[in-house]
Amino acid sequence: MFEYSLAHWATFLSAAFLLEIMPGPDMAFILGQTVRHGRGAGFVAMLGIWLGALIHIAMTVLGLAAVLASSPLAFVVIKWMGAGYLVWLGLRSLFARSAQTTDDDTPTDVDTTPTRWAIFRQGVLVDLLNPKTALFFLAFIPQFVVPGAGPVAAQLLLHGLLLIAVAAVVEPAYILLTAAAARRLRVRARTARWLDRGLGAMFIGLGVRLAMIQR
Repeated sequence: MFEYSLAHWATFLSAAFLLEIMPGPDMAFILGQTVRHGRGAGFVAMLGIWLGALIHIAMTVLGLAAVLASSPLAFVVIKWMGAGYLVWLGLRSLFARSAQTTDDDTPTDVDTTPTRWAIFRQGVLVDLLNPKTALFFLAFIPQFVVPGAGPVAAQLLLHGLLLIAVAAVVEPAYILLTAAAARRLRVRARTARWLDRGLGAMFIGLGVRLAMIQR
């Protein structure tokens, strides 16, 4: 079972890596939380995104993603929910009060810092409320199903989990680099305010882009 050629793995892992380093709502949310609340919040956001991805993978294996792909109404409803959620996150960041940096280099908002659980939950929702993610898994993973290599469901699950494994290599490095850069920038309160505004504008832009996409 799971007998694949070297060319198969080279193609899949190369594609997975290139897709992972491309910017999108998931990465924007992870890095946004890192900038605003420190690397710990970034890692928690990352885990939330991964749980959302695991649910999408399960949907693909069970065939539920095909229902979303074939239902225009379901696609539109989830698309607008996701767009609204991203815009809401952007507005929160735009109007957030500046953060102060503590001794352990973790910025904390003067207003209120979300709990780790709140960040984790937001990460799950950011991933789940993006219908393009479900359609991506449905379109991308089945391309690597090889007849005779094993049960189709098992192959889909394997490649889905490997996508998260690639993310586990790339995303922590992004978080650490972003946290280090944000710590230096946040020495000045004015810079901190512009960071929050920039992140807010980015989330709003991603929400608008999601609202405008077609299937």
